[in-house]
Amino acid sequence: MDPRTALIIIASLSLIGFLVALSAAPFVARVLHKYKCWKKTVRTTAPDGSATPIFASLHKDKETKTPRMAGVLMSGAMIIVAGLFFAIAQFYPHNFFAQFNFINRSQTWIPLFTFIAASILGLCDDLLVVGGFGNVAKGGGIKFRHRLLVVFLISLIGAYWFHFKLGWDMLHVPLVGDIFIGWWYIPIFVGVLMAVFSSAVVDGLDGLAGGIFAIMFATFAAIAFARGQFFLAAFCAVLVGTLLAFLWFNIPPAKFYMGETGILGLTVTLAVVAFFTNSVLLLPIAGIVLVIEAGSVALQLFWKKIFKRKLFLIAPYHHHLEAKGWPAYQVTMRLWLVTAVACMITLMFALLDIIKK
Repeated sequence: MDPRTALIIIASLSLIGFLVALSAAPFVARVLHKYKCWKKTVRTTAPDGSATPIFASLHKDKETKTPRMAGVLMSGAMIIVAGLFFAIAQFYPHNFFAQFNFINRSQTWIPLFTFIAASILGLCDDLLVVGGFGNVAKGGGIKFRHRLLVVFLISLIGAYWFHFKLGWDMLHVPLVGDIFIGWWYIPIFVGVLMAVFSSAVVDGLDGLAGGIFAIMFATFAAIAFARGQFFLAAFCAVLVGTLLAFLWFNIPPAKFYMGETGILGLTVTLAVVAFFTNSVLLLPIAGIVLVIEAGSVALQLFWKKIFKRKLFLIAPYHHHLEAKGWPAYQVTMRLWLVTAVACMITLMFALLDIIKK
C-alpha cells in the first residue's frame, strides 16, 4: 500500500475508534452507575499485609463512588472497528472500505489476541471487585497470583506464536543490529510481558493511565508506520482513538475508571507491540513512568522487609506525590509530560535506527 494512502487510512481509523468510543461512553457511564459498579470498600492493607491508612484517606470517596470497568469502552470499540472492516473485506472485497481492514496474521493477530484475552481477565476481576467477592481488605477480586498465572499463560501463547509461527529468533538492539538468541526468545518475551504487566499499578489517578498509554501507543504507531508495518500502526491508532475518548470522561472529575478491564489489556499489548516493532529495548525509555511506578512498589516492599520501615510515604510513586501534598491533577499532568518527553526520545532513537538500515 502507498504510504500516503496508508497514513490517511490509519488516521481515519483512529478517528473512527474515537467516535465509536465517544458515542458509547455516555451509555457505558449510565449502565455502570445504574448497577453501582464501584468498589464496596477501599482497600486497607498492602500486598505485604501492612495497613494502608494514607491510601484509604486519599481515595475513600473516589474508590467507593466512581464506577470501574470502563475498560470495556476500549475493548468494545476495538472489537467493533476491527470486526466491521474485517467483515467488509470478507464480503465486499472490492469496496473502498475493505482497505480499512487491519486484521493481519503477521502483524495484528497476536496484539488483538493479547488485548482481548487480558481485557477479559481484567473484566472478571472487576466483576468480582464490584460484587464484593475476594479479600475485601485488599480490594477484592481475583488473587494477584492467579492473575499472574493467567498473564503468564497468555505470554506463553504469544511467545510460541512469535518464535514458532512467525520465526522470530533475533533480539534487535537499536543502532547496533540483530542478535541471534534462538529459543531464548521465549523466556525473554514472557519476562518482558510479565514485567510490563506489573506496571498496571499506574492506574490510580483520574486521567493518569489513559493519558500515558495514549502517548505511548501513538509513539509506537509512528514507529510501526516508519517501519512499513501499516496494519500494526492502524491497530495502535485505533487504540489511541479509543483512549482519547475514554480520557474525555476520565479527566478530573472522572465519570468512571478503566479498572483492570482496561489496564491489563493495555499493559500486555504494549509489550507485544514493542516486540513487533523491534523496539523492546526502547520500551523502558518510552515507559519510564511505568518503570518508576512498578519499581517504587518493589522498592517499598524490599525496604520494609530489610530495613523495617518505608522508603516512600506510600507506593506506587504517584500516591507518594499525593501524600506529599501534590494535587492529583498536578501529578497526572506532570507524569504525562515526562511520558511525552521520554516518547520523543524513544521515537528519535527508533527513527535513527530505521534510517541507519
